[in-house]
Amino acid sequence: MSKSLISIEKKPKTWLLPLFWVFLILFAGKFILHDALPYFGLEESVFGDYWPMKWPLIGHISGGILALTLGPFQFWSAFRNRYLNVHRIMGMAYICGILIAVISSIALSFTVALDFHWTWSLSLIGLATAWFGTTGMAFRFILLRRINLHKEWMIRSYVVTFAFVLFRWLTRQPFYDDLGPFVETGPTAIWLSWVVPLFITEIVLQWNKK
Repeated sequence: MSKSLISIEKKPKTWLLPLFWVFLILFAGKFILHDALPYFGLEESVFGDYWPMKWPLIGHISGGILALTLGPFQFWSAFRNRYLNVHRIMGMAYICGILIAVISSIALSFTVALDFHWTWSLSLIGLATAWFGTTGMAFRFILLRRINLHKEWMIRSYVVTFAFVLFRWLTRQPFYDDLGPFVETGPTAIWLSWVVPLFITEIVLQWNKK
């Protein structure tokens, strides 16, 4: 095979991954600025029905923002190789952020969400379980020094972390309001926001294995 053909084959892979991360960062950044940060103004109108449980919601949002922000640094190989200790500290902060968010989410699931509808509560519990499970497996495998498995589970963990961004994007599409009342469509949107991306991620991970 000629060198020119090899360079042509490698070029898309060289550019595709950075572009993908730029897109994710911008997508997540828009979510943080427009959907997450307004809650820190502590205005009752922003919280709506969640006002009585504003502090668990703040904890949930804070942990999610922390994980969403630190995630890309965990996958940045050049940064990881050069600043390994910083990578480890940020990894622990990522885990702590998710732990805080999950605990807060469970509290919300059995209070305000349950008052809204049991299907909404169940969807949040399902998401919290997936979030805790994927992150816990990533932590377990780094303790066992099984680096490849750790990376795979970190990818799964960040996919679940991104579910909140996808959920907000999905529920703001022009066609969404025509699907029915939120009490019926909201839980479905939550499941779709992490189950489908995680399924696609699993196919990609397994497909690339030799």
